[in-house]
Amino acid sequence: MSNSVRSVFHVAVAVLLLVVTSGVGTRAQTLFLKGQTIQPVFEGWEKNADGTFSMLFGYMNRNYQETPYVPVGQNNFFSPGLEDRGQPTHFYTRRQSFVFRVTVPADWGQKDLVWTVNHNGKAFTAIGNLMPHWVLDEGVWRANRGSGINGRMGAQVVLNEPPVAKLVGSGQVTVNGGEPVTLTVVATDDGKPGPRAPLTIRRSGTGEALNATPTVIVPGLPTFGGNRSGAASGVGGPTEQNMVKTSLAYKTGLAVTFLHYRGPGTVTFEPMAMAITSGGQAVTQARFSEAGTYVVRAMADDSSYTTPVDVTITVKDTARPTPQVVQR
Repeated sequence: MSNSVRSVFHVAVAVLLLVVTSGVGTRAQTLFLKGQTIQPVFEGWEKNADGTFSMLFGYMNRNYQETPYVPVGQNNFFSPGLEDRGQPTHFYTRRQSFVFRVTVPADWGQKDLVWTVNHNGKAFTAIGNLMPHWVLDEGVWRANRGSGINGRMGAQVVLNEPPVAKLVGSGQVTVNGGEPVTLTVVATDDGKPGPRAPLTIRRSGTGEALNATPTVIVPGLPTFGGNRSGAASGVGGPTEQNMVKTSLAYKTGLAVTFLHYRGPGTVTFEPMAMAITSGGQAVTQARFSEAGTYVVRAMADDSSYTTPVDVTITVKDTARPTPQVVQR
């Protein structure tokens, strides 16, 4: 083999190896169980009937298992103005969209509203504003909740009102540590878009359902499927993106999911989410791992829009005896 031919051969092999190793590198990704950061997300804005505006925010918790508690304050705040704008202090894993609203006045103009979250030593921000390209409609909601990228249901626009959620009983509850709390929410809806079959995402050419069967198993992690969010299938992908999964609302047109929104420790729900009919009750038992003040949020979901209702629960530390007051 001549030197020139040998040189061309070596170059060709080097290019081939580069392509192969580059392809492997682009497909590989590192999954972090803990130690990563939280990225606040500005989802967009809606105009309210009274002329005010609602800015909607969510977040991306880059961890696959760590669910941080970041109290409102120097590590979890809004600016300018009030640092507490109703943001969560408990962060579920992965991407959670349309988590909460911040109402700004009608004359807000072109100002920015900035949410900052500092976790694991790094601060990240989301910048909200009322620029026209950030306006939200049902198509944006559906696309970002895993219901496809087609926007509205068809050529004819059918007005869909968000569901309504009402708490049964007091919005302020006090319990002793270790005691469960029964929570009841009544949800109603206008019947739109109504019950429908879950969206199936298929691979081009083969027709394989990417969100019907889990496709990746990682030791130590929950299973997640091949679709982007898993919200439509309920499979997850990666879990637990979109804790409020549209698949439940597909069954009857309406569902309720209970969330640990604020407070330390962990909160478990039995059950956490359920499909109901309009005007039906969603009932759960909540248990708290430690004393503190919690906010539990119930999200009513019609598979397009979600509407929250909150209850504040004070869990007393029963391990500490109540001081006795001695009168002399």
